[in-house]
Amino acid sequence: MFDHAAFDEHEHVHHATDSATGLRCIIAIHSTRLGPAAGGCRMWSYANPGAALTDVLRLARGMSYKNAMAGLPLGGGKAVILGDPARHKSPALFAAFGRVVETLGGRYITAEDVGVTEADMSAIATTTRHVAGLPRASGAGREQTAGGDPSPKTARGILAGIQAALAHATGSDALSGRHVAVQGLGGVGGNLARLLHAAGARLTLADLNGERAQRLAAELDAQVVDGEQILRIEADVFAPCALGGVLNDDSIPALGAPIVAGGANNQLLEDRHGEALAERGVLYAPDYVINAGGIINVCGEYLGQWTEAEVDRRVAAIGDTLGEIFREAKRSGRPTHRVADAMARQRIGLEV
Repeated sequence: MFDHAAFDEHEHVHHATDSATGLRCIIAIHSTRLGPAAGGCRMWSYANPGAALTDVLRLARGMSYKNAMAGLPLGGGKAVILGDPARHKSPALFAAFGRVVETLGGRYITAEDVGVTEADMSAIATTTRHVAGLPRASGAGREQTAGGDPSPKTARGILAGIQAALAHATGSDALSGRHVAVQGLGGVGGNLARLLHAAGARLTLADLNGERAQRLAAELDAQVVDGEQILRIEADVFAPCALGGVLNDDSIPALGAPIVAGGANNQLLEDRHGEALAERGVLYAPDYVINAGGIINVCGEYLGQWTEAEVDRRVAAIGDTLGEIFREAKRSGRPTHRVADAMARQRIGLEV
């Protein structure tokens, strides 16, 4: 594993199983220099365990960078559960996963990611304290504190990032009349599409679940295309909000939008694809910067100190951070992902 292409001096990588529930999981802790490693738990049908390991290593490093760039007192970690969430989920399986998290003694804080819900977080919380993304407790008469499903906050951060990218590229952050192509319409992508529509944007949508795409398109007066076409749509912005690796040797030459700003993690299949985007003149919003809204909400919930207003303020600041990255990339001639990586590693105290 130490020679694995995605290994970046990760502090710990834990494999765990539970025969009674069928749990097979990997937890990767990239860094705890800034605080406990925080990052979501993803449940996915990986082609093989090697693909799961690659995913969790890359995601954990991304969480270190994400938390650093968001100014959070958190390190970076991630968990993956191997299995089909439509067939293999059970409260007992997530309780077993919680027991694995608890053995780490607070070095890792888990939350929601692809294939995992608030209800699953509640099952995890029966066996560990180190969990966030739980359903909100009722709080009538009190100022609302952070908590709940983090995907709406992720979407709001992406909206701020899209506006920052438009402002940098065109001089105006106005969304009215802009054309945005959204790939992936789950919790993040669906919320983002609604926010864009409310701001006056014209939408083209794509999702593996065709029925979900058609329902949302009817709601938002949007066009639906398939996953291949969405990359080629001539739009102002392409917003990838599905799984990673969407920016690669095949897709980059076909891109129809001059801006890529979306919520998916690990959008670049390889780091060199960031250079390929820059060479094509495509402005790329580094994924772990623009999609930090969810972890900001998770941090506020875990600390138990931030109000909803404070979380919203920090989410809105994602646009300011991206503006700084875009300006430095233009000044230095470096691709935006390289600028962001260097800034993140400097904040963490890692060698640049």
